[in-house]
This record gives sequence, structure tokens and C-alpha cells, in this order.
Amino acid sequence: MERGKHTIHEIKSQPHVWQSAVAVFTENQSALTDLFAENTFDKIIVTGCGSTYYLSQIGARLLQKFAALSAQAYPASEIVLYPDVMLNKNQQTLLIAVSRSGTTSETVSAIRTFKEKTSGKIITITCDSQTPLAQAADLVFAIEAAQEKSVAQTRSFSSMCVVIQQIAAHLGKENSAHSPDIAAICQSLLENYSNVAQSLGENPKIQKFFFLGSDTLYGIASEAMLKMKEMSLSYSEAFHTLEFRHGPMSMVGDDSLVVGLVSSSSADYEIQVLREMQAKGATILALGQGIVGFEHTIQIPESVPAWNVPILYLPILQLISYHRSLFNEQNPDNPHNLTAVISLDNI
Repeated sequence: MERGKHTIHEIKSQPHVWQSAVAVFTENQSALTDLFAENTFDKIIVTGCGSTYYLSQIGARLLQKFAALSAQAYPASEIVLYPDVMLNKNQQTLLIAVSRSGTTSETVSAIRTFKEKTSGKIITITCDSQTPLAQAADLVFAIEAAQEKSVAQTRSFSSMCVVIQQIAAHLGKENSAHSPDIAAICQSLLENYSNVAQSLGENPKIQKFFFLGSDTLYGIASEAMLKMKEMSLSYSEAFHTLEFRHGPMSMVGDDSLVVGLVSSSSADYEIQVLREMQAKGATILALGQGIVGFEHTIQIPESVPAWNVPILYLPILQLISYHRSLFNEQNPDNPHNLTAVISLDNI
């Protein structure tokens, strides 16, 4: 079978699947409204494992910024292993559990622990409605169209992120009806920048990959880092953009690709970091709204509001990982040592 056949299909199918994700949110929008009308939550915990932990980081920050809610992200294993630190029975807590499969052992156990230790409510965001995770929740957002044959998450991650963005916008009373169609924008990005992704992924000079992002974009940077490691077995790290200057930049040289996920609110500072890394010999890829001055840029339309923009940074980075995987003679459909569902006995 052709290496990466499923992965490339799943990356390119994201515009269509994102439409399904928005439809899933719309179908459950009234139930979400009712859940918050009937409950006063002191705290929101967003949790997952691996990719979905990074997605939880994005979700928690979106809820903080746009819905003014007290939200924190934790790996599901931390909730299971340290429940007395993570959970307070005197607080009314909402748990948002994110899992592609709905069967990941730590996340299922985290829900069980949450129910034992609190009287809070549970929202599940997943790609399969017929799983223990979905059945244990008070409200389920299940994006069936986002299911994948590949082990590494691509369209499942992005589609669940689309739902989280919609949740944060709805709770924050953002005017989502007038936001540009991000599915169409995703399609345009894939069409216009696929050659950039392939050239960087196949560049033999590049041996180290650094992904920099702040605020809601740090979780995206971390997910891009993980995709590069999983698919291609390449050296890959993620950092908060300005933190990169405090030690990690010692690794930068002419064998490095530094990918800057530039936010509109902090662009001046983040672009300065990228210019410093460029001066140290690194190849720079800058993604953002209105980015100029670098050899490689991915332009995201400035009309997209801040709550809806994070996921648009990811598809081209997935493509870079896909091309690097093939370049390294790996199979991105079945990465080394990995399986689609991670289970840990007795947890």
C-alpha cells in the first residue's frame, strides 16, 4: 500500500469535515446554553492525552479569553494520579474531556475519578458517539465524520478544535454568525501553500524543527511538534515564543527550521524573535495575519476573528510533517511504536 495514503487524504479532507464539526456544534448549541443556564461553574477543567491534551490547552485559553471563565488544562493522567490536587469537592466544576476514540484509558479513568470526587457535570468532545467516554457525559459533541484510519491525528484534532472554538465563542457571546467560513479558508490555504509545505518537508538541510507560539497558539505549536515527531521521527520541539530566547535558541543554526505562529496581538515581539533566529542562520516559516519580511510565509486572512483563527495555523504544518515523513522513508499512516488507541492496564 502507498505510504501515507490515509494521512494525506485526511489532511486534505479537513475543509469538508470542519463543516460537519460546525454542524455538530449547532445541533448541540441549545443543550450547551441550557447546561450553563442550569449550573454555575466555579471552575472548568479541560483534559485529554497526547494531542488532545494540547487541544485542551487551546480550549482552556479560549474559554478564559473569550468567555471570561476560570478554565485550566490538565493531562488526564494527572487527574487520575493526583485527584486531591486537581479536584475540589467544594467547587462546582465542569469537566470537558477530549478524546478522538473515546476509549483512551487515562481519559476514561479521569471521568470515573471526577464522578467519584465531585458532583460536577461532564462535556465530551470526541469522534465516536458509541464509546464509554460519550456515554458517561452530560453533553456530547461527537464528530463522526472526523474519524481516521491513520494513527496520527490530523482531521480529528482540527475538527474537535473547531468545536471548542465554537463553544468558547458561544459562551462568550461572540457573533459567530458573521465569522468568515474557515472551511473555505482552510481549502484555500491547502491549495496555495502545499508547495511551501513540500519544499520545507523535503529540504535535506533542515534537521531540527522548532515550533513557537503563544497564548492560544502554544497548543497548536505543541501539536505541530508532536506530528513532526510521530510521523517523521525528526528532532522537533515546541516553545512559547519569547521563552525560546531563554536557553532553547542555543540549539538554532543553519540546520534549523523555526516556525513562528504569530498572533495579531503580540506580532511585534514575536516577529522580533523570528528575526533574531534568522540572523543565527535558521530557515524561518512565519504564519499569521499580515506577515511580511520572511522568505516563507503563510498568510491567514485578517478578517478571521481571534476566537476562530487558531486552527487555521495547523493544516500546512501537518503537511510539512507528512512530507518530512516520506522524505525520511517513514509511513505516516502507521508511525513507529504507536497505536491509534493508547491503553494502560489497571488505571
